[in-house]
Amino acid sequence: MPTTQPPLPATSANVNELLHLLRVLVREPSVVGVEDAFFRILRRELEECQVTVRRYQGLLVAQGSQPDSLYLSAHVDRHGLLCTGPNEFQYAAFIAGNRSELTGDSVSEQFMELVAGRFHGQRVQAHTPYTGSYLGQGTITESYVCPRRRNLIFEIDGLEFLQPGTPVSFLDRLKVDGGRVSAQLDNVISVAMLIELIRLGFQGTALFTAGEEAGRSWRFATEWFQRHDTQTNRLIVLDTSPFGSLEELSEQEVVLRYKDANSEFDREVTEELRTSCESLGISYRFKDQYVESLNQNREKQLSLGRTELGRVLTATRGTVRGTTLQLPTSSYHTANETAEISSIEAMLRLLCHLCKLPPPE
Repeated sequence: MPTTQPPLPATSANVNELLHLLRVLVREPSVVGVEDAFFRILRRELEECQVTVRRYQGLLVAQGSQPDSLYLSAHVDRHGLLCTGPNEFQYAAFIAGNRSELTGDSVSEQFMELVAGRFHGQRVQAHTPYTGSYLGQGTITESYVCPRRRNLIFEIDGLEFLQPGTPVSFLDRLKVDGGRVSAQLDNVISVAMLIELIRLGFQGTALFTAGEEAGRSWRFATEWFQRHDTQTNRLIVLDTSPFGSLEELSEQEVVLRYKDANSEFDREVTEELRTSCESLGISYRFKDQYVESLNQNREKQLSLGRTELGRVLTATRGTVRGTTLQLPTSSYHTANETAEISSIEAMLRLLCHLCKLPPPE
């Protein structure tokens, strides 16, 4: 018998379409560093729209008839595992070439200890690196931080036959519970948001980058701007922003930033987002101010986070600037990351306003 999907709560038709797309996309593997199969799925979706689609290393770009009007960026990769030896699995974002960037001041590293025990019993699936063909399923029986390798190590029952280099993704399905959705939302919710915006008529430039969870996506975005000798202060990076509890999600619909751990963002564009939120009646919070207020009473300081945008701004010496727009979530970096549908609707409404598109129906 086919599985009956739970009905979506009453909301706008465009948000329903976005959530239906999200339901499809979360099922597709896109382990950080092994995103080729997902890029092909994404390209098929975009080529049905009135945009020009081009693929680069670590990057897919969709451009409309006014490519310089606004630049929006979303990340395609998600957390997962890599087989690194006989029945040995490690957290994909922190292995191999990324070891040199484990400096302790990223949100991902500070969350590593917190989330280490959350994966017990999690179903996972293995797939071929390039085509995404299914290889088998297993169950995580243990997960812990190795103090010598400074990485999350996983023990899996059922995938003992895999060869090193094989990606393993969390078996993910979108769950709808009242006014909330749950899945491994980071970063696929941003991808779905940007595809829906293109379907609604966005004619600027959309950048879909790989390797964000490994701290590499900024290189692909930076090289694209440099390749085309493009300067702008209107780059907006879409992302999620973690909070510690479900109760905190209702305190704001979207999350803005003036800065991250690397750079100050473009003040003019950030203020444009803030004033747009106020004119549309969308509640917001500045994450950098929120973290700084928490740090006033903490001995161990929380990180402001090292975002793709901050690294792009630093690498281009300010010739490419902009700001971030983030969706508040909880249970960050797990298969149960949760967001409120009202926040998704508010974020889509804000993006339509910025892109001078009609509001979602």
